[in-house]
Amino acid sequence: MTIADKLVLQRQHHLKWQAFDRLELMLMMLCGLLCFGFSLSVTFDIATRLIGHPWLWLQEVTSTLFIYAIFIGAAVATRRNDHLYLTAISEALHGTPRLIVEIVIRVVVLGVAFCLIWFGYINYVRGFGSFRLPSGTPIASLYAAIPLAGVLIALFTVEQLVNGLVNGFDHPEPLDDEFPSVDTRLETRARL
Repeated sequence: MTIADKLVLQRQHHLKWQAFDRLELMLMMLCGLLCFGFSLSVTFDIATRLIGHPWLWLQEVTSTLFIYAIFIGAAVATRRNDHLYLTAISEALHGTPRLIVEIVIRVVVLGVAFCLIWFGYINYVRGFGSFRLPSGTPIASLYAAIPLAGVLIALFTVEQLVNGLVNGFDHPEPLDDEFPSVDTRLETRARL
């Protein structure tokens, strides 16, 4: 089993477009790198403070990595349908009630995504008037993660909504060893 097979979740794959599997893989790897960088910067921040020579810029790096990891992680969680446990309610239902609950859940998530896009963009633009110390970087560099996450969340929610309406939301999940492997190689996609 390759790393791509482990990172790209096959659960509820009937709600996903194969074209976005590669995006999910890249976002999962990016989240891993952001979390690793965050942990490393916190470790260096503690170590440099303990030896009496703190690197003040590490706090900026730490907060940036943390914020981007949270918002990109929220987008990936939306694609993997791990974001809310409201899915437990819908999975207990079947037929028309399930269809209604699934649509309502995704419309609510889509509304949240549009709020992230709208208000995140407003904060992003206003962030050019405030600066982070000691680097003097505009705080907009932090706020850019908010509308980016909103766009990804909206994209993944529309993906699930369209596929759920076309294929149905109610599909029995196969056992873990029954999932097909995901092909994320560029060469294979070019032949299709």
